[in-house]
Amino acid sequence: MTLPMPEHFSELPLSPVMQRALAKIGWTKPSPIQAGVIPHALEGYDILGQARTGTGKTASFAIPILEQLDPLRVNPLPQALVLIPTRELANQVHGEFVKLAEGCPTEVVEVAGGKHMQKQLKALAKGVQIVVGTPGRVIDHIQRGSLRLDGLWCVVLDEADRMLDIGFRPSIERILRRCPQNRQTMLLSATLDERIRDLANRYLYEPVVVDCSDKDVSVETIEQRFISVSPDRKQEVLLQLLEREQPPQAIIFCRTKIGTAKLHRQLERFYAGKTDRKVRVGTIHGDMSQPQRDEVFKALRENKIDILVATDVVGRGIDVSSISHIINYDLPDECDDYVHRVGRTGRMGRSGIAFSFVSKDQGYLLTDIEQRINRMLEKDPLSEVVGKRRVPTEASSKQDVRTRAAIAHEPSAHGDLSRGDLVQGDSRQVVIGSESPEVPEADLPFGTAPARRTAGRAKSRGSVRRR
Repeated sequence: MTLPMPEHFSELPLSPVMQRALAKIGWTKPSPIQAGVIPHALEGYDILGQARTGTGKTASFAIPILEQLDPLRVNPLPQALVLIPTRELANQVHGEFVKLAEGCPTEVVEVAGGKHMQKQLKALAKGVQIVVGTPGRVIDHIQRGSLRLDGLWCVVLDEADRMLDIGFRPSIERILRRCPQNRQTMLLSATLDERIRDLANRYLYEPVVVDCSDKDVSVETIEQRFISVSPDRKQEVLLQLLEREQPPQAIIFCRTKIGTAKLHRQLERFYAGKTDRKVRVGTIHGDMSQPQRDEVFKALRENKIDILVATDVVGRGIDVSSISHIINYDLPDECDDYVHRVGRTGRMGRSGIAFSFVSKDQGYLLTDIEQRINRMLEKDPLSEVVGKRRVPTEASSKQDVRTRAAIAHEPSAHGDLSRGDLVQGDSRQVVIGSESPEVPEADLPFGTAPARRTAGRAKSRGSVRRR
């Protein structure tokens, strides 16, 4: 199904209350995922949406849900359930619903681990319209009998690929089997791999596929560089980088909780000794309690933290538009983790820059990352501090990345070469070629899921709530 792509929110069939809420936020033009999802969601169709984080996915499902809610006095049971992979993201999605619901009384509750169970029980007992939660805590409430699903007409799986990565698939399927068959289901994900398609084939009925993914998964507004550095000089180079860049707000990613805490202490000592300017340093990792993590996120959003040292716990669990710099102090083992880390900057079209520290034995990781994003990372001048690397000629730098992507795993006359052979100054000129894996077509067969609910709910019921 094809509907006209609206260029302004005013072109969408939204209520005056919603239009005023959007105007107060300052939103006038929908992002591509919003323009693609909202019209079909308002018509009641199941949605399979793909877009990277930071493109407005939350509003794409929050707006149509809010537009179609029955008043609590008419339906005291939860009407919409939004499943989220992490506590931090659940908090942000809850906040987005509250912000968009301004002007019309709406009961939204967040159910996630690390939060006060009694508060959640009281909120659910009082009556709610929208439940935003993590799969584990949602199942906990179902088992307690505090959360009833028989009144649901909409279920959203947000960041579905991340939920599957964490291992939530059994929990997700357990929840979906308890939901009414005659419902609207929206599945949104940064990737549409086979796991996602299998889940969609099971639980979505003839969904409208909205693909807003970039052919190049790296963001045009994000400059990406690498710094060749030996492990024993990483801290020294990091301080030089921070002094040179003086980032307005940055996240430094480390691999381990211990390494994160150690680097945080070192940076605090460094900036405590500087009198020319004040830099506020924070940290977040898995060993911190949920209230502590919430406090750090709140401070970051309120610009009370300039530099955050973190593990991948915030790789997808944070949406702060003011992040200007990302520094991969430790390279991630998975390419997708790199993509999501870098995606913390350049939010909603803003510019940003990402730096990655690469040691000599990590050349293969750099190669894999470049293949994944179909883009060569630029060498930062700080690399000269720790060793020289071949500088590509102007002609070679203009070649398509697909013709230079990775000979790293291909044998040649010189043996097996990888980006690691070039990081520390190898002068061999290598022309490398590898096509990126083809993405399966989005229009795979669907239809085995139970029939969806009747389309057109917004027209028949949303106006009753909003008039």
